[in-house]
Amino acid sequence: MTATGDNWATGDAYESYMGRWSRPLARTFVGWLRSDHRGTWLEIGCGTGALTRAICEVGEPASVVACDRSESFVSYAREAVDDSRVFFAVASAENPPGAAHAFDYVVSGLLLNFVSDPSGVLRLMAERARRGGVVGAYVWDYGEGMSFLRCFWDEAVALDAAAADLDEAYRFPLCRREILSSLFVSTGLQDVAVEGLEVLTHFENFDDFWTPFLRGTGPAPSYAAALSPERQQELRRRLARRLKRESDGSIRLKARAWAARGVAG
Repeated sequence: MTATGDNWATGDAYESYMGRWSRPLARTFVGWLRSDHRGTWLEIGCGTGALTRAICEVGEPASVVACDRSESFVSYAREAVDDSRVFFAVASAENPPGAAHAFDYVVSGLLLNFVSDPSGVLRLMAERARRGGVVGAYVWDYGEGMSFLRCFWDEAVALDAAAADLDEAYRFPLCRREILSSLFVSTGLQDVAVEGLEVLTHFENFDDFWTPFLRGTGPAPSYAAALSPERQQELRRRLARRLKRESDGSIRLKARAWAARGVAG
């Protein structure tokens, strides 16, 4: 799940930054797919295993093949998802495992923004699905739906105008509903549906919000980790002033993803 200039090196760092929000989102997504039990699944870009676990718990699959190009992420996912129905592989989205027309469900979570050719990857996903099989994917709505990232980039850009070029809202056009829908339709998938899925991002306190940005995994943390200590502290102060706390000191924000599904012909 690597984009130029972004670091996706460690599973632990990803978990504290985005993985904890990916888990409830993944469960919502699998339920939204309305999957039949005992199907065969291929998951492309499994990351630390949030969607893999949700498939096992909600989708009740016969088998799951899950892959990611990051050995660190695959190693983390193997430890996190102890299920005999799952086979993990180190493989890229451009060269996924499995034969053509071999799977009932071919899915990816939070991947398509981070590949150089999302249309090509989606075509490969459609080819791996059997006729009548379901192809599904979801991406965070970086433009309007990720409140905690919107706060981060707004304040980063206020300090450094050049940071605007790194903001996912501008880098990743697939975060828009109509563009994601068009991508699925253009691939030849039938009965395409797109829907917004929301989860609550609950931070225990400001440090719980801020610390993951210092661990260097993901676009915003990669940016924050490269700042001088003085610039980091100024960004921290601006965010601390901006974010509203609950009476117990916690911070409650919402995160939205756009999910799409279609049927392979």
